[in-house]
Amino acid sequence: MNKKKLSVILSSVFWLGFIPFAPGTFGSLAAFGLYLILPGMLFEGSYRYIMTLAVMLLALIFVPIVRKAEKALGDDAPQIVIDEVFGYLVAVLFLPKTLMIGIWAFILFRVFDIGKPFPINKSQSIGKGFGVMIDDLLAGLYANILLQFLTLIKPQFFGI
Repeated sequence: MNKKKLSVILSSVFWLGFIPFAPGTFGSLAAFGLYLILPGMLFEGSYRYIMTLAVMLLALIFVPIVRKAEKALGDDAPQIVIDEVFGYLVAVLFLPKTLMIGIWAFILFRVFDIGKPFPINKSQSIGKGFGVMIDDLLAGLYANILLQFLTLIKPQFFGI
């Protein structure tokens, strides 16, 4: 298998991005599924630092993979949904693992990813694979900050 084809397979999260409608939402649902099967301890104590480091390093490693996929599919092609996976994972970092946090992280991440408030709307122009990844990481960060605030206000709603 050549590197270009492998980059498309990985960037589309094993062809999930080729679903003809709402591929980004399906990519985010895959991330939510991943969140559900990850051990809760990764979101607690010192393990949350390891989880954060792992997410950031993997996102960085995926930048050239996404760039190769863009060469095959086009710039910021809708089939590239691995960025949604990393964006969603940023949305749940440093939060306890509960079903409600997972659901609200999905909703808020999608709102910020689709709405693209400043500076998310400007970040896509960076190019070379970084723009694809950065806009979703920022959307995840926005969702995370809002969830951090909401869990302080109403922790019982989130099952904390």
